[in-house]
Amino acid sequence: MVRSSLFVLSCSLLLSPGIQAESVLKTEQLAENVYALLGPTGNRDPRNLGNNANFGVIVTEAGVVLIDPGGSYRGAQMIHESVRGITDRPIAMVINTGGQDHRWLGNGYFKALGARIIANDHAVRDQKARLQDELFRLGSLIGNEGMAGTKPAYADETFAERKVIDMGGVRIEIYHAGHAHTPGDSYVWLPEQKIIFSGDIVYMDRMLNVGPQSAHRSWIVAFEAMASRQPAVIVAGHGAPSDLARATADTYDYLIFLRNAVLAFMDAGNGMEDVGEIDQSRFRYLENYDSLKGQNAQRVFEELEWE
Repeated sequence: MVRSSLFVLSCSLLLSPGIQAESVLKTEQLAENVYALLGPTGNRDPRNLGNNANFGVIVTEAGVVLIDPGGSYRGAQMIHESVRGITDRPIAMVINTGGQDHRWLGNGYFKALGARIIANDHAVRDQKARLQDELFRLGSLIGNEGMAGTKPAYADETFAERKVIDMGGVRIEIYHAGHAHTPGDSYVWLPEQKIIFSGDIVYMDRMLNVGPQSAHRSWIVAFEAMASRQPAVIVAGHGAPSDLARATADTYDYLIFLRNAVLAFMDAGNGMEDVGEIDQSRFRYLENYDSLKGQNAQRVFEELEWE
């Protein structure tokens, strides 16, 4: 397998003064005609235009399949610039792997270029339900200039559990295995290359976020379904591409640990007000540990109260 890292050297599209795709998105080749665009692991900001996540590029004879379109219209332009550094073929299809802003709010840009948009049914419902909250939060982080042109555009085609695509002779399988970070999280499996683009089912290098829109118990099940494919490479929603062992350590092991730790805490008669006392230091190596560990424990506590 060819794995090499490079910064895309393209100056065909100026995003704003001093900001270009190669300064934000790192391009990594995973196999022949398969690439990951790696965004920063910090928060959304005016520099990354909401693209604080990872994206996928599959080059086929029939055009490019893009996995996730970025967090804003201008974020989509940034991604397109990176794609131009790889190939001059048009973007024919965009797959949304979930309902988080950077998984779909760039749809409008690519739809205007003629791309076909595909997403899970639950993802589209989630996108619609959380639209105003996502726009408000994104605007506060990347500013009005960063939000310019951003308008909701939903999938042209949806699926329930499984979608198989043959694009230019490349087999692409999309699976929704359950509610994870968001209700419609899906992973993209390339069986010939044994590569998975996991969307937000997997976080590497940084701590995952169990948010109000998440469901930790079914997230565990979704991870298990994805892991059963035995991928050689996983491109997580956030963090560097790696193998299944690393994905398990950074995501699955944390979810299992947190569930069991909160269950034990509750069984001991403790209340939510003290849930921050749970020792999660085993996962201190993950970025955003200090800011997320407490709220993750609280959210899991809330979910367990309803089981």
